[in-house]
Amino acid sequence: MSATAAEAEFDPATAIAPPNAEAERAAAERQPTLTKPPGALGTLETLAITLAGQQGTPRPSADRVAVLVFAADHGITQQGVSPFPREVTAQMVANFANGGAAISVMARALDAELSVIDVGVDADLSALATVQPRKVRRGTRDMTVEAAITDAECTAAMAAGAAAVDAALASDGGRPDVLVFGEMGIGNTSAAAALTSALTGAPAMQVTGRGTGLDEPGVQRKADLIASALRLHGLDATNASDAGTNARRALRCVGGLEIAAIAGGMIHAARNGVPTLVDGFIATAAALTATRMNAGLRPWLIFGHRSAEPGHRALLDALDAEPLLDLGLRLGEGTGAAAAVPLLRLACKLHNQMHTFAEAAVAGRTE
Repeated sequence: MSATAAEAEFDPATAIAPPNAEAERAAAERQPTLTKPPGALGTLETLAITLAGQQGTPRPSADRVAVLVFAADHGITQQGVSPFPREVTAQMVANFANGGAAISVMARALDAELSVIDVGVDADLSALATVQPRKVRRGTRDMTVEAAITDAECTAAMAAGAAAVDAALASDGGRPDVLVFGEMGIGNTSAAAALTSALTGAPAMQVTGRGTGLDEPGVQRKADLIASALRLHGLDATNASDAGTNARRALRCVGGLEIAAIAGGMIHAARNGVPTLVDGFIATAAALTATRMNAGLRPWLIFGHRSAEPGHRALLDALDAEPLLDLGLRLGEGTGAAAAVPLLRLACKLHNQMHTFAEAAVAGRTE
């Protein structure tokens, strides 16, 4: 179903409860009792402790993972910011639905439930029975000419993300331990770069990358178009006031429907006590936007990987985030986060199944 009037009441600022401090403390107290030197498993230890707090249990799990991929088109593609035509968005959605995309393969390998959600593809996808139809409009407007989406459309897209999370939480496969948000949309690295510049103050050229494979002149032209859009909407460094108060306006003026859906989905997941394993450039742009709208989201985010897109570093710095992996990935779709799922699973298995010194009859540390 498409976004409804009821869904349009979604308020991103509604309070988010913090992770469970008692469960986190209990997990932290367990770690030194396990048969290893304290801290010897590094990030695998802190991951388990973080997940314990997020899941409200001293014995966390990452067995059940749901991947939500949101798809939408972008009006700025008519300016030639991608070497791929706009039609590829719809074609790739069909590829997701048919199991042939990278994230489709990874989800199967991880035994993760994959959902594909149309929030703004400029095509009729009704023949794809497995794609959730939550279309707000058929693509954004061209941000270099006018605001990408209206305020009502922004709310509806965030609400569509929340509704997709509700569907995942009610799945027959059981409530997920962790959510991964992915995206598909030709032109969405332009939207992400524009958001990054607007929210961090970094120059457009510094945060603009090759996307789907632009050459150097193409990257320069893309950056110039993004800078022009930021000036048009008063979001450039010389005009913008406090970045936090501008997050929603930035999302509306230069963002994307799938980015808004991911932002809404992350907030709604946190409200329901489910952590998000954050993907790369696009998803992290959504994460920064969402945390600027609701600071309570930040403790519910774990960052999966560092994208090869140059703007990702500025986003990670703004979020004070250290990703788990750096594999040179820049595909999107949720693939970088999916690649980090085995680390979460190992962290939980080690935390839950290693013997304590007492159980193993191994002498502990002497002072």
